[in-house]
Amino acid sequence: MPDVVDLIRAKRDGGRLADPDIDWLMTAYTGGLIADEQMSALLMAIFFRGLDPAELRAWTAAMIASGERLDLSAVPAPTVDKHSTGGVGDKVSLILAPLVASCGAAVPQLSGRGLGHTGGTLDKLESIPGWRAQLDNAEIVSVLRTAGCVICAAGAGLAPADRRLYALRDVTATVESIPLIASSIMSKKIAEGTGALVLDVKVGSGAFMKKIDAARDLARTMVGLGAAAGVRTSALLTRMDTPLGRAAGNALEVEESVATLRGEGPEDLVEVTLALAREMLALAGVEADPATALADGRALATYREMIAAQGGAPDAPLPVAPCSAVVPAAESGYLRRLDAFAVGVAAWRLGAGRARKEDAVSASAGVICRAKPGDQVTAGEPLLELRADDEARFGRALEALEGAIQIGARPPEPQPAVLERIGP
Repeated sequence: MPDVVDLIRAKRDGGRLADPDIDWLMTAYTGGLIADEQMSALLMAIFFRGLDPAELRAWTAAMIASGERLDLSAVPAPTVDKHSTGGVGDKVSLILAPLVASCGAAVPQLSGRGLGHTGGTLDKLESIPGWRAQLDNAEIVSVLRTAGCVICAAGAGLAPADRRLYALRDVTATVESIPLIASSIMSKKIAEGTGALVLDVKVGSGAFMKKIDAARDLARTMVGLGAAAGVRTSALLTRMDTPLGRAAGNALEVEESVATLRGEGPEDLVEVTLALAREMLALAGVEADPATALADGRALATYREMIAAQGGAPDAPLPVAPCSAVVPAAESGYLRRLDAFAVGVAAWRLGAGRARKEDAVSASAGVICRAKPGDQVTAGEPLLELRADDEARFGRALEALEGAIQIGARPPEPQPAVLERIGP
């Protein structure tokens, strides 16, 4: 049996962990034989020393082997999923899953909750009365077979090692490690049993990856892990310097998603969603035009079917915050910058996000962008509308927005929403 202290020392000094040692580490840790303090030390060593490609493949495989794998063999359509690294106003999953399903693929979307300035897909959908995030494996397969798509929480049995490791990383300042990020994401996605996977790696001020080089490195690492596990995988790098769409907040983003499914979506949101849909359908081997499915109502019908299959009432009114305030334009001109990170923090402080995983969130709080970069604005007109359950929250939200808005005499240069593709 290996000695965990020897393994920590070896990685600390730049050595390589052997595959059997990695398997033993993961089994021993999830079985309670390795203390959190020791695993924290190993994570810090990995943070500084990294994992080579073979080590990372073994590390990810051991995380997957720590639990069960979802069996989707009863689903008749080819399966394909999408994962986003998170951003502000990123409600793409709510539109994308039913859109791709309406084109003939099956989408098993295991999603998460928001933390800090980034929103969580499950938090958004839970603003719909009756909708359930927690489904067992049989229910997941049943919804996939009937609606063609499902958006739900990952079960406790999928990659349980990741749940424990993520909690440690969060409190030991080891989150920002590409090998640890990649293995965390890909262990869950591979364990869910999808045949193909498209990664939406956000880049910019409101993203986890601020610089394109780091985003590219993460994307390439995850694409490699997917390919090694037999999952057809590609990635799109997408811009996250300004909020995606015009809404940031749970019910507000559901409302905007439904509008997009009706053909009334903001241009940037539609551009990113269609690019990801085309990529997903290509990997799944399905020939279809998602733009047509968005325009003719098929995607909206599939969304409604998915929501109802998970206990939700697609026609029920969404919660509306009782308090609102506006941020006006200080001068006339063109909106040149609207910082995504600042808007995300403001939405969080208004109640739409959480500082800790156990915190409650407001369904109705958030920010509506009445103008986006490139729009011509007039002094005094509303640029942002803030929504909250308690007007006492407005002060700190307004503080977060200081310096986030820039107005100039000329519009900014148009920027593509999709920066590049990485994959086979």
